[in-house]
Amino acid sequence: QVQLVESGGGLVQGGGSLRLSCAASGGSFSAYAMGWFRQAPGKEREFVAAISRTGGTTNYADSVKGRFTISRDNAKSTVYLQMNSLKPEDTAIYYCAARFVMLVSTAPTTADAYDLWGQGTQVTVSS
Repeated sequence: QVQLVESGGGLVQGGGSLRLSCAASGGSFSAYAMGWFRQAPGKEREFVAAISRTGGTTNYADSVKGRFTISRDNAKSTVYLQMNSLKPEDTAIYYCAARFVMLVSTAPTTADAYDLWGQGTQVTVSS
């Protein structure tokens, strides 16, 4: 079973950039669709971005479109989230998630579609 470990979070000034990484181990990474979600204090976990097994399909939340980019490197068993033009409202714990899928083009956008989760990494954007 795949295990996920996020890294790359931190404190950044508004307008800045961060790149999150999620390293997978213990399974066939290329068989999994991958997603990023976030949860701010007092709020529910929300979808950020998702990518299909080969990277051919990507989905984004409206709030991050044009600012965030999800990508994956199957040779390194890693998925990335490049975050640019960060805003204070992007402050949250960011979680990586994985779902074993048969369809190559699948990139789920709901949390209940994923059954494997990382521990999260904190992103704080100052104003």
